[in-house]
Amino acid sequence: MAYNKSILLINDDEDISRYLREELIINGGYAVSFESTALTGIETLKRDAFDLIIAKFGVIDSDGPNLVKGLKKADPDCVIVVFLEKETHDLVQEMANLGVYDFFVKPLDFEKIFFLIKKGMEMHSLVIGQHKLTQSLQEQNMALQKQNVILVKRLEESTKNLTRLYEDLRSTYMRTIRVLAQAIDARDHYTHSHSQNVAKFAVTIAEDMHLSAKEIEMLREACELHDLGKIGISDSILMKPSSLTSDEWEQIKRHPLIGAQILEPLTFLNAVTELVRQHHEHFDGTGYPDGKKDEDILLGARIIHLADAYEAMTSARSYRQNPLSKEEAVQEIKKNSGTQFDPDVVETFLRVVNRF
Repeated sequence: MAYNKSILLINDDEDISRYLREELIINGGYAVSFESTALTGIETLKRDAFDLIIAKFGVIDSDGPNLVKGLKKADPDCVIVVFLEKETHDLVQEMANLGVYDFFVKPLDFEKIFFLIKKGMEMHSLVIGQHKLTQSLQEQNMALQKQNVILVKRLEESTKNLTRLYEDLRSTYMRTIRVLAQAIDARDHYTHSHSQNVAKFAVTIAEDMHLSAKEIEMLREACELHDLGKIGISDSILMKPSSLTSDEWEQIKRHPLIGAQILEPLTFLNAVTELVRQHHEHFDGTGYPDGKKDEDILLGARIIHLADAYEAMTSARSYRQNPLSKEEAVQEIKKNSGTQFDPDVVETFLRVVNRF
């Protein structure tokens, strides 16, 4: 691991400082900058970059904790090795809490000191390298997604800029997933616009049930993505004009789980992912993939399930050229209230179906 071998030494003991500098420069080959006070040491750190800081724990114008805090404030990534007059358990614990890398005490053991310096510089180099890699990956991702975002210059940017970056990433992922979901609907001309229609029906029901704006937005996103898992099902099964075999039906039943697995890495979609997973669960527990029932099924999933079923019944399919009429579909949903569908959701559906 490459580094510049630059050290900032902060110590108000002139004799020890001279001794340390000579050893570090002559025998260690390090570039050493020396300051005798906390104030000048911190100002030097603000001005110049160093691979390591060696600081006496408490100098003439500052105690140990405030010196370390001042250095960390000037450079959060700085690696600090502390020189102690005497080691105590409380001091060691305090330094660990402050984020000090390590320490040494009198008498000076330069074999140990050089070892600490080497490992500390390697640690600093790794931290800086990680920062650079993270920034590079973020910039490449934004370029690929053709998004106008603020490039992250360092991880210590303001919360506002970090929030903007997060929202932009979220928007990019959502657009990508939505395009993929729409492409799945478009595989079969019978299911074109299916997800948009399901979303329209489900949102109308949810609004009448007085769900919050946040819940309705999650519901809308889940509707748009609910059939995403069909990417893992072959066209020969999805568009089969005749009845499915038991094996083919088992393949179809996997799509809620596949969709949830695709979305699972996108942690900001956790709630949506669970709705996608549950959207084929039945109120009486006979659905899939987990056989949930009653209130164990999320309300949003119960709404999506009914909206999905209604849209499928009233639309042409490869296996059914003539869709049900609205009246026939309503009767079918009434018939299955309390078994396939949540009675409360059915009751709301019956109030709003004429708005579809």
